[in-house]
Amino acid sequence: MKFAQIDELSPKEQQLINTSIAATQNSYAKYSHFSVGAALLLENGKIVIGANQENAAFPSGLCAERTAIFAAQASEPDQKIRTLAIAAKNKYGLTKEPITPCGACRQVILEIEDRYKSPVRILLYGTSGIICINSVKDLLPLCFVDENMHK
Repeated sequence: MKFAQIDELSPKEQQLINTSIAATQNSYAKYSHFSVGAALLLENGKIVIGANQENAAFPSGLCAERTAIFAAQASEPDQKIRTLAIAAKNKYGLTKEPITPCGACRQVILEIEDRYKSPVRILLYGTSGIICINSVKDLLPLCFVDENMHK
């Protein structure tokens, strides 16, 4: 894990961060008023976005990370996800501290890493800086993957 400022990232990573910030505008956060945007980079260079979508029946909503991942998997299932950027805002604006994916999102990202046998770089944006993570396994050290079911 590394803490960085946006100008220390590659141009493509800066684009992903800015796209994740813009994706917060697509959030439907009527209940929490906490908007999250995600942008992911596929192996072919395509960027896919996601935003959290809430629902009065709370379990029916979905996080930004999973909306982006599932959209990518539905439209381009043969493409590895290389990088995922996440940004959030509340009633005061963009969050100062970076937010991390919830447990369900961590498990979905882990499954993507396991499926493609390739780590997903994660960029967590906050106005104070960006946390750069090279694999979701850094956030989920005792992980459960398909291989565990066959031992």
